[in-house]
Amino acid sequence: MKTTMIHARVEPDLKHEAEVILKQLGLNTTQAVTLFFQQVRLRKGLPFEVKLPTAETEDAFRDVLAGKNLEPFSLDELAKELRA
Repeated sequence: MKTTMIHARVEPDLKHEAEVILKQLGLNTTQAVTLFFQQVRLRKGLPFEVKLPTAETEDAFRDVLAGKNLEPFSLDELAKELRA
């Protein structure tokens, strides 16, 4: 089997954090990139959804970052709502 090299520039912290997670999954960087490429080929696109947020979602992000329109909640209340 022939192989080819891929050169990519990423932030050192991002690379390190990703490698720690990949190691926990039993993968090295080369295996992860190969897996990603295989999924791109199989799905004929990215193996996850990529889309721009809606205007409503962008507004909600801005509100959260500004600390506006936030309502306190508890995990117990959330669990009850999810069961309902």
